[in-house]
Amino acid sequence: MPRRKERTCLYISIPVICIIIIAVVCVARLKQQCSVGLYNKAAVAADSETCSKIGRDILKAGGSAVDGAIATLVCTSIINPQSMGIGGGSIFTIMEKSGKVRVISCRETVPKGFKQNLLAECPEKFQPKSGVHWIGVPGEIRGYERAHKLYGRLPWDSLFQPTIKMAREGVPVGDVLARFLPVLSTESPESPLRQLFQNEQGELLKKGDIVKFEKLAETLEIIAQKGADAFYIGDIGKHLVSDIQAAGGAISMEDLKSFKLSESDAWEVTLGQYDMYFPPPPAGGATLSFILNTMLGYNLNQESLNGTEKVLTFQRYVEACKFSNGLKKFMKDPNFSSQMKAVEIIQKHFAEKVRAKITSDRTHDVSYYNVTPHLDSHGTTHVSVIAEDGTAVSVTSTINYIFGSTVLSPKTGILLNNELIDFCGKTDKIHAGEQPPSSMSPVILHSPSEKHTVVIGASGGSMITTGVALTIMNFLWFGKNLEDSIAAPVVYVDSKNILSFEPSFDEAVVEALTKTGHKIKGLRMFYNVVNAVSKEENCIDAVSDSRKMGKAAGY
Repeated sequence: MPRRKERTCLYISIPVICIIIIAVVCVARLKQQCSVGLYNKAAVAADSETCSKIGRDILKAGGSAVDGAIATLVCTSIINPQSMGIGGGSIFTIMEKSGKVRVISCRETVPKGFKQNLLAECPEKFQPKSGVHWIGVPGEIRGYERAHKLYGRLPWDSLFQPTIKMAREGVPVGDVLARFLPVLSTESPESPLRQLFQNEQGELLKKGDIVKFEKLAETLEIIAQKGADAFYIGDIGKHLVSDIQAAGGAISMEDLKSFKLSESDAWEVTLGQYDMYFPPPPAGGATLSFILNTMLGYNLNQESLNGTEKVLTFQRYVEACKFSNGLKKFMKDPNFSSQMKAVEIIQKHFAEKVRAKITSDRTHDVSYYNVTPHLDSHGTTHVSVIAEDGTAVSVTSTINYIFGSTVLSPKTGILLNNELIDFCGKTDKIHAGEQPPSSMSPVILHSPSEKHTVVIGASGGSMITTGVALTIMNFLWFGKNLEDSIAAPVVYVDSKNILSFEPSFDEAVVEALTKTGHKIKGLRMFYNVVNAVSKEENCIDAVSDSRKMGKAAGY
């Protein structure tokens, strides 16, 4: 009997061992199937390799996707300070482990003492320097606080320490910052912003020169130790308000104390096998979804970029963009305006109606699209994150124009936004506490059937829609990989429905669209910068747009 038991155990254990071995081999093969350059666990795509790596390290230390995103954004505030910082605002789109997607918008708001005739002073064209009256109440730190409270894992202060260290020791001026520093040549030598970025001889810094953010480091250290209240009701806020008012601005301590962010479920549209989640107005996701819904009806595929089909595809695309320009006036803060029209815009039947108006052989005057011209802007930054547990964050942050308002608080080191200029051309009236309309579209796409998640968004002001829409079309419909989808040259339709083609765009398409009657002008610089992370099965691809010379990081 003992021998029979031993044999029985042996017979049972052999199959069990075989199953274990097969399972181990299968897991190993799944990991081996990821191509070189892909990641198995988590990744961050930001505007710079330095900040992507900081976000990655936070994830490796056990941080959540939100932890990684916050640390990456704080880093970006000194690597690309011309684009964002704690004197601005953000919009987070967050996918929880359950698959539910939430939005936290800490976009800047109108101060109570705003200049009553402000909109009468709207510039007719883009101007790098806008002035102190356009500063909105910063919401960035309140947004970090709320997102961390809901989804953070690591201690709050640990998200700031890597950047505080760099800010104190100094960082080299990178390619992108160096490209924009000449904007400050018209600033007074005594201006706090100019002084930050000039050497002892009064010359603007150049690529590779070291810049230290000592005052900002002190501010970040206090926020790290004492939390967001240090900014909104503490000494930092008092110093910030003092500097703003000394410069002629209207923001008060009451504005900071009463600042309120907004939280909501993400809006959703279905694009074939994918559900696309995006923030509601005043963000720009509704106009993005309208363009994609419209193009979805043409059943696009790889053949859509061949020969005459390519011309037809882009003719339809630029016409859809012209109609979307006419819809931007409905992207308003829901606390001050009805969302009924915006809800209508994202419906399939609305896209069908507009698709019927798109002509394949001609274009039309502005009245056909019901467009109200507005100012085109160029700033912002975007961060995409996927963590080990599959949770994800798509977050876009901005101070609006390059270097925002160009007003730097000397007591805090904080560079202030000029967000209120986003109201220009889009409304006749503004209200205290209102968030301005925006093109920002931090998006998450998910397909349960394909086991595929795409976290994507862009910087570039008005060019955000162009960058994200064409990247999604390239990636989901035209058969390109993520890197090629982002790198592909774009056609941008500005607020006056004039087309601009990125260098290396297909000349045959440019010529054909010119003959169709579209107005075309050249642009010196394209600001559409897309950063995305894609997880399919167990493999993660992360790409930071080469237009801003960024690099992603993961493990």
